[in-house]
Amino acid sequence: MNALMRIALSIFAAACSSAASAQNYPERPIRMIVSIAAGSVTDVIMRGAVQELQPRLGQPIIIENRGGAAGILGGQACAQAAPDGYTICVIYHNTLSYNPLLFSKLPYNADTDFVPITRLFFLVEGVFVSVDSNISSVAELKKAAQADSAKLNFGTLGEGSSPDLFLRWMNNQWHSQIVGVPYKGGGPAAQALAANEIQVTRFGVGNFKGLVDAGKVKALTVNSAERSRLLPNVPTDKEAGFGDFPARGWWGLAAPKGTPPQITAKLNTEFVKLFNEPSFVAFLEKNFVVAAPTTPEGFAAFLREDRKAAEDLIKIANTKTEEYDPAHAEH
Repeated sequence: MNALMRIALSIFAAACSSAASAQNYPERPIRMIVSIAAGSVTDVIMRGAVQELQPRLGQPIIIENRGGAAGILGGQACAQAAPDGYTICVIYHNTLSYNPLLFSKLPYNADTDFVPITRLFFLVEGVFVSVDSNISSVAELKKAAQADSAKLNFGTLGEGSSPDLFLRWMNNQWHSQIVGVPYKGGGPAAQALAANEIQVTRFGVGNFKGLVDAGKVKALTVNSAERSRLLPNVPTDKEAGFGDFPARGWWGLAAPKGTPPQITAKLNTEFVKLFNEPSFVAFLEKNFVVAAPTTPEGFAAFLREDRKAAEDLIKIANTKTEEYDPAHAEH
């Protein structure tokens, strides 16, 4: 047998082994990287999803929270993982849409390091203030911001994150100078708001509903087209006078580049099925998110359009590209 034939047989054997492995997938526990802190609404949702999916897949799914740095830490961990189907990644608008436009020298390539599996859901977001701020409306928030911005701190997920871009947009619209304070997730930001460490923020409503019900924080707006039936007294952004902030938060599922297509197809099937089930959709709605599963191709097309929308937002927010600094990555 000549050398060329041995090489050909070796490649064929490896391909057969890979196909068999994909067909039997999963054969061991799966790691799920979630690009936000434990306790945040996305973390709660994905833990609920894991409980449903583990018995269907026949293997444990172990969540690893990688919050901070506007999703860069989670994106980096995903991009550097083995492409064998045993690392899947819960990513969001910052990971693939905003960060490539806001930061140079990212530790991952948003266009080539990921395989899209499915979009999962859209967030219903809201603007919240601390009870101690004595602010009860957007008009009062604007007045306070323009009178003395130094008295207001705004919770974000770090520079370039969606809350940070909203803050920059708001400051640009109001000619104010409210300062952003970074947190690793909506859960920590909600607790900081309740303690008056920050006075205002914008995150997914699910992070704050319990605190609103307990009277520990105030909800000023929600970013839905109509008022939420779960918060009927809270106006929409448009009703409250914010106008049209040109962005909508989303979360999706991806895998490292090179993950076998048979595996990503199986994961797509299982996640899409779950995110279409009425009981799980009801669970999502209670957490103020809207189920929006797609095919891998549909998610890829959505990502292209979302990048274009991110470009428009960044221009409106008057935000410039900065070099990513790993030294600040834990913030």
